[in-house]
Amino acid sequence: MRDVLDEVMRRYEAGEAVAVGTVVATFSSAPRSAGASMMVATDGTVTGSVSGGCVEGAVYEVGREVLETGQPVLQRYGVSDDDAFAVGLTCGGIIDIYVERIDRDSFPELPALAESVHAEVPVAVATIVAHPTLVGARIVVWPDRVEGSTGSPRIDDAIADDARGLLAGGRSGTLVYGTDGERRGEGLSVFVNSFEPPPRMLVFGAIDFAAAMARLGTYLGYRVTVCDARPVFATTTRFPGAHEVVVDWPHRYLAAELAAGRVDSRTVVTVLTHDPKFDVPVLEVALRGKLAYVGAMGSRRTHDDRLARLREAGLTESELSALSSPIGLDLGARTPEETAVSIAAEIIALRWGRQGRRLAELSGRIH
Repeated sequence: MRDVLDEVMRRYEAGEAVAVGTVVATFSSAPRSAGASMMVATDGTVTGSVSGGCVEGAVYEVGREVLETGQPVLQRYGVSDDDAFAVGLTCGGIIDIYVERIDRDSFPELPALAESVHAEVPVAVATIVAHPTLVGARIVVWPDRVEGSTGSPRIDDAIADDARGLLAGGRSGTLVYGTDGERRGEGLSVFVNSFEPPPRMLVFGAIDFAAAMARLGTYLGYRVTVCDARPVFATTTRFPGAHEVVVDWPHRYLAAELAAGRVDSRTVVTVLTHDPKFDVPVLEVALRGKLAYVGAMGSRRTHDDRLARLREAGLTESELSALSSPIGLDLGARTPEETAVSIAAEIIALRWGRQGRRLAELSGRIH
């Protein structure tokens, strides 16, 4: 709803009802990602887009119907070879769009949601889009609280737990449960719309391990930047999995990003150069930046030398304790891809306060 939130709120505060269509799932080459929204007002005004023009007309008609009936609709739009220019996606993709009526009675939590979005406070809206009886029920989830209810405490707890996982990664998506909220099963589909910018992953060192790390970081929901001072290596061609590739001295780039407020406590930093002239200066900046994760590649001998250099630079033992080095979990990784999995596993474990042990060796709740 981020695309149309301001207009929805303007009409909401005026006492008007609107219909909002939201992309809740995509397949193949769909033109817009999950979370894209389009609003239809009672006066016929349209704001936003769900497909870049392919199915807006059809969604408009569904929106007008939903405004009249108040009954939400989950509609799939696709394309077939025989009917490429009918209501569907000429690009060959498939999208599921959930259309609902929003007004003061149906969504009393909307003002709190809008306030959090504008204040850049992480928040997610979890809406049941498929179920025998609960379609349209929703909860609004913050890291520390929940507002609203689906009518089932069991379902509320399951959704809130998993919605926070999506929110932590800055991702929107559909969760599937059994009809009573069972972790295994089908019949209950919940779309979680996360309102938080994706966390950043900064990969320093334009090497083959960095290419694998960039691909995996993007897959995990991070906005990935690869940075290296050597222009011959730091190219977009070598790192197609990164969102951006920067040619700069790593420590200078990171210091500028910190000063500009473009990195925060969710940002993860991986230093893969294992070259003192690059990694010591950038680690000095990173370890003082209160980031979510700072890891550095290298042997144990390299690690010991690196610690000595960082101590000489004035870092305290408390600051050095935040350094994950040698980087990653003990998975026996050898290839760049396996090493990237090892590093990502450590990042996930630290984010959730876990030790990275085998679940088969443990007892108690998994999540």
